[in-house]
Amino acid sequence: MAIRLYLMLLLATVLLAHAGEPAFDEYQVKAAFLYNFAKFVEWPPGSFPNSNDPIAICIVGQNPFGSTLEDMVKAKKIGDRALVVRRLQDTQQASRCQILFIGAADSKRIRAWLEALKAADILTVGETGDFTAAGGIIAFRLEGTRVRIQVALDTAEHSRLRISSKLLGLAEIVKRQQ
Repeated sequence: MAIRLYLMLLLATVLLAHAGEPAFDEYQVKAAFLYNFAKFVEWPPGSFPNSNDPIAICIVGQNPFGSTLEDMVKAKKIGDRALVVRRLQDTQQASRCQILFIGAADSKRIRAWLEALKAADILTVGETGDFTAAGGIIAFRLEGTRVRIQVALDTAEHSRLRISSKLLGLAEIVKRQQ
């Protein structure tokens, strides 16, 4: 009886200890990264038709962020540019984007999207293991409850994007394998 009571108290203590810890929300972290990418990337001249056009973060297909990303960028500016979130269904709409997120749910279409956008000055971001090898610029990678980033610097340079050394300092630099 004493052992049973002890085990119940031990279990309750462990459960209470973990109840106070905030839960890891992968897509909240990824949304914060997407917002911050806009601060640490420079697009080439002509990327924005007008000087007051917003920085558009676009999501292809299924939206894994819910309202998190929209809430995060609402009323935020980087320099003189507001941030907006757009949903895309096809590559023709991508010309209005500066950052394009392709989630794992659309993994079958990643290569087609990246092929269609390879000459565009769009920061492509994905979350599949082969994203940078397929031609994407930044890939999210999970290590336990940590979100890491991989950057294909040669692909970014080909897209005429300049990524700040501050962002590169947090990333694993990878080479795109042809």
